[in-house]
Amino acid sequence: MPAPIRLRELIRTIRTARTQAEEREMIQKECAAIRSSFREEDNTYRCRNVAKLLYMHMLGYPAHFGQLECLKLIASQKFTDKRIGYLGAMLLLDERQDVHLLMTNCIKNDLNHSTQYVQGLALCTLGCMGSSEMCRDLAGEVEKLLKTSNSYLRKKAALCAVHVIRKVPELMEMFLPATKNLLSEKNHGVLHTSVVLLTEMCERSPDMLAHFRKLVPQLVRILKNLIMSGYSPEHDVSGISDPFLQVRILRLLRILGKGDDDSSEAMNDILAQVATNTETSKNVGNAILYETVLTIMDIKSESGLRVLAINILGRFLLNNDKNIRYVALTSLLKTVQTDHNAVQRHRSTIVDCLKDLDVSIKRRAMELSFALVNGNNIRGMMKELLYFLDSCDPEFKADCASGVFLAAEKYAPSKRWHIDTIMRVLTTAGSYVRDDSVPNLIQLITNSVEMHAYTVQRLYKALLDDISQQPLVQVASWCIGEYGDLLISGQCEEEEPIQVTEDEVLDVLEGLLVSNLSSPVTRGYSLTAIMKLSTRFSSVNRIKKVVSIYGSSIDVELQQRAVEYNALFKKYDHMRPALLERMPIMEKTASNGPTEIVQTNGEAEPSVVEPKHPPPVGQPASQGNDLLDLLGGNDVPVIPTTMPTKPASAGGELLDLLGDLSLGLSLMAFYLFDLFKTVNFLSTGIPPMTAYNKNGLKIDFTFERANPNPNVAVITIHASNSTEADMTDFVFQAAVPKTFQLQLLSPSSNVVPALNQGTVTQVIRVLNQQKQQLRMRIKLTYIHKGSAVQDLAEVNNFPPQSWQ
Repeated sequence: MPAPIRLRELIRTIRTARTQAEEREMIQKECAAIRSSFREEDNTYRCRNVAKLLYMHMLGYPAHFGQLECLKLIASQKFTDKRIGYLGAMLLLDERQDVHLLMTNCIKNDLNHSTQYVQGLALCTLGCMGSSEMCRDLAGEVEKLLKTSNSYLRKKAALCAVHVIRKVPELMEMFLPATKNLLSEKNHGVLHTSVVLLTEMCERSPDMLAHFRKLVPQLVRILKNLIMSGYSPEHDVSGISDPFLQVRILRLLRILGKGDDDSSEAMNDILAQVATNTETSKNVGNAILYETVLTIMDIKSESGLRVLAINILGRFLLNNDKNIRYVALTSLLKTVQTDHNAVQRHRSTIVDCLKDLDVSIKRRAMELSFALVNGNNIRGMMKELLYFLDSCDPEFKADCASGVFLAAEKYAPSKRWHIDTIMRVLTTAGSYVRDDSVPNLIQLITNSVEMHAYTVQRLYKALLDDISQQPLVQVASWCIGEYGDLLISGQCEEEEPIQVTEDEVLDVLEGLLVSNLSSPVTRGYSLTAIMKLSTRFSSVNRIKKVVSIYGSSIDVELQQRAVEYNALFKKYDHMRPALLERMPIMEKTASNGPTEIVQTNGEAEPSVVEPKHPPPVGQPASQGNDLLDLLGGNDVPVIPTTMPTKPASAGGELLDLLGDLSLGLSLMAFYLFDLFKTVNFLSTGIPPMTAYNKNGLKIDFTFERANPNPNVAVITIHASNSTEADMTDFVFQAAVPKTFQLQLLSPSSNVVPALNQGTVTQVIRVLNQQKQQLRMRIKLTYIHKGSAVQDLAEVNNFPPQSWQ
């Protein structure tokens, strides 16, 4: 049989292939020849054939039939055969295949071989693909080599020990005596691998962490020698002595100094030296500085050192490299809560990053800019962020608008500025704002009594310019309906009043009803606004005509409102002025659950805030408490206008039903449904529970019994978010054992608002025919601050009443 071609010739031949099919044909032909050679037990060319097989494996072609040939090469006495055999084992074998266990004895023999290079091959292979069984069997040999005086073997043994510890953590103490002298080694390769081994041990064991804290002075000396040493061609990289070892030492110091005052104090000086003496013109120096900053921020460092670290990140923001700017913004975002004033000094540089062409940098700069907003810089920062909102890509508009709303609500210097800012956002990005922005702005306008004339005039002008932004149109319609008389009278003192007639205002609102740009919700706002104007304008006949037209609308919601309003005109006209008078001041209060809007009475005293859950069984519940729960359940959405708390007058019931756009028969249905929940809760006696509480996301379960089938448990989830940023694209998934049947209904929203300003609700129906204990696995996915988050959790502590 002729000798097979060499590897170099095979590579040259394959590279001449012009098509993929031609290459596959060459590979198949060569694989057939290699198989024939393997079957004939050709020891002469086995090494050459395995080398060619590995090249084909690297090209993506199957090479599994060469696994046993690798083991034969490993058992060979020739070094060249062993080298290819071990390389093939690392590429073609892993711990999932039982054949790798056949190597254990060969590796053990080679670890005790008289040639250091054969020992090195065995250490590399064990450290690359050794299974837990192999690691247990060979850990003793690795520990012996870790104590040898040969630096070539010590560095390989240290890395192999890292793999052994990862596979079998309980063997960690075996290597503890051998680590004592590792840091005394002069060879940088041994030092580097020793630091890697120590880092792995400290991360996996608190006892090891406490044990190795006494090595901090020695690590400090090694790092000081590195930065103070002269030029060493063997270790120099771009003018810096062994930056890889410096980075590893800094990471180990960060672990050792975290939460420990003495260790942190011992490393403060050297960290300051590294931060001030490292050259920043090369990327190597920037890598060391970045690790230094992370170490300073994680340990209990001095305040001056933390300021120095933040100033380094500020310099990174001026770097031309996008990656460096990105890591600087990410690091500043993590530290802004603890070192707010130091980060504020770089505010202008951070704002400039909003103009960067890179979308990742823009997003991080936007998040950091919102984190820097406070009462002192609110005007300047909002000006920059609103300019960014005008020009940014659509993918940023929702998060930017949400951030502006939260910042304006928290730090607004005046009510007029607050209203102008929210209106600017609605004008610029109205289609991207959160669902609760409309009721929040309406609540703000209602409470700003002195700004009513100015606000309605501004909104009317905005309506004349653009009706495509639906949230803006909805707020404008509501305000015109409430304060249309102020618009006609021209009582605005903040700016020059405009001259407008009743017919012009009605023309605008009627135009919204027939516009193709108007959504069904917007048409409902417009019709309700026209109805309210019947008590503020003199054009009552025109309003009656418009309302009667929509009594036959194909939109059921709009038709219902028109029919109710027609009934007011015909049967209850004497009550219409009282029903449609202006809404009283509303107060927004935050409870344990979603943000609720409650109104104050005539003396500006807030009414009682209802509890989140009904009282548990056994606790007396008065009718007053039941009524509070009736009106404040989590299933009642935030509504722009709520029921006034003034004394009930004639027709008060209709006032409750027809007070505003979102109040009608549908609201009564919500109240009746919540009443059903309360009565059902009190009759079943199933207490609520918290199923998940992590990273600011809280999932509460409330329970009901489905009638008439008592085997069906109805679970309502309530997801709330206590962090400062919304959780978007929120998805809740659940799974139960096969003995149960689960139905997951649609959620109320896919955005969990920040700062507990609302909840996302979703209903789960579980059929439990056998009355077994309920167990559930839940999966949560969402996007928070630009990062995708996914988490799994087991829920096994359901109250017995929910499944018995």
